[in-house]
Amino acid sequence: MTARETIALIAHDEKKDDMAEFARLHRQALSNYDLVATGTTGGRIMEAVPSLNVIRMKSGPLGGDQQIGALIAEGKVSMLIFFTDPLTPMPHDVDVKALTRLATVYDIPMALNRATAENADRA
Repeated sequence: MTARETIALIAHDEKKDDMAEFARLHRQALSNYDLVATGTTGGRIMEAVPSLNVIRMKSGPLGGDQQIGALIAEGKVSMLIFFTDPLTPMPHDVDVKALTRLATVYDIPMALNRATAENADRA
């Protein structure tokens, strides 16, 4: 049996509604992957789409970004979809930068906004 690929889903507070809506609209495609998310984002996705099974890590500021970064470093994440909010200062900005750095270092696809995520299958 071949392991399924894993997509990591993260959204800053002001983008959580967008992520939940994205998951709702793309639930069929997302159901073909194992999904991992930071705590609050994962909860919002599961509320919006109860049929999706999302493994929830800790909340981003409490270490969830770092947990997902570790999964990337271990080769366990195939794509990162992270709806960022560039207009709101984040107390855990260092963690966010480390996470996006790891996605770049390990050369996995990374969508930082909805437009990019929705066009990922066209690349």
